[in-house]
Amino acid sequence: MKIALYVRHLEPSLRQQLLTLIDRLHASGVETDEVSETLPVGVHYDFLLSIGGDGTLLSSVHLIAGRDIPVLGINFGHLGFLTTAGRDDIDTLVDDILGGRYTLEPRTLLQVSFTTPQNITSNSSPSLNEICLHRLDDAPLLRTDLYVDNDFVATYAADGLIVATPTGSTAYSLSCGGPILTPNSGCFVITPIAAHNLTLRPIIVPDHAVLRLVTHPQQQQFNLSADSQQFHLPCGTEIMLSRAPFTVRLVRLHRQTFFTAIHQKLGWNF
Repeated sequence: MKIALYVRHLEPSLRQQLLTLIDRLHASGVETDEVSETLPVGVHYDFLLSIGGDGTLLSSVHLIAGRDIPVLGINFGHLGFLTTAGRDDIDTLVDDILGGRYTLEPRTLLQVSFTTPQNITSNSSPSLNEICLHRLDDAPLLRTDLYVDNDFVATYAADGLIVATPTGSTAYSLSCGGPILTPNSGCFVITPIAAHNLTLRPIIVPDHAVLRLVTHPQQQQFNLSADSQQFHLPCGTEIMLSRAPFTVRLVRLHRQTFFTAIHQKLGWNF
């Protein structure tokens, strides 16, 4: 078995626990490679271990996009909603991996392209959590037209607009009043951020729909984030969103489910 280890930022005080994990894997006959910006071409990995918090896991997804490598998140950070194990679970997780006591959850990704008023077209890497449009700090409300499969839905006058996958429904969208979606629900949720019109509520659409967002040119620029990627774009830009043609598979260890994560991370088991 060969495993890639992805570490983005790690406090020096936690380095010893990482070395303990590596030693435990090597003692079990597992080969490891520490990877950073890219994965070696032509090398087969059975798993990628994302070591850090949710931000590290989101970056690891961009690292393997299009390659069929399951991702297992180990929380060396804080909340770690997307991670499967904590840094104190090293022995258990190694035993579960080697013993095949895990399941793989396919997670939908958002594919994003945008065209500026100057006809400049670009793409971001597929996003696991969400894309978010947000006004700049000193700018007025951002006005955005939403179309679903070419049907006009509404004009949102708000601080911004979030389009989240089921995975991202427990992140920024949730803090803005959006619903929680189960990973296999087959939909996206569109959530306004501090909408001027209080009747504009989150809306759920099927993930086979094509979404088009068109920003009004009343101001000069706005911010577009696609997970950890950031873009400053001119207003008047048209953004196209659709389901990516591939998924990423997240590892759930023995006896873990989406709802056990909800219980543990959101405190629903009190």
